[in-house]
Amino acid sequence: MANKRKQYNPQFKARVALEAIRGEKTIAQLASDHQLHPNLIHNWKKQLLAATPGIFDSAVTSSSN
Repeated sequence: MANKRKQYNPQFKARVALEAIRGEKTIAQLASDHQLHPNLIHNWKKQLLAATPGIFDSAVTSSSN
């Protein structure tokens, strides 16, 4: 019997990653609260931080200020 990996939607990943960035709870606490492995949260946090500067790049190129 094959185990299927659980798929998480982007909104959930972003919400958990933002909670980790805020630092109000430890990664271990977040993992426990959301029933996730801490490495998942670390990865999502890294992905969010890496993608964040791109948001501002596209805003600058589309703006004529």
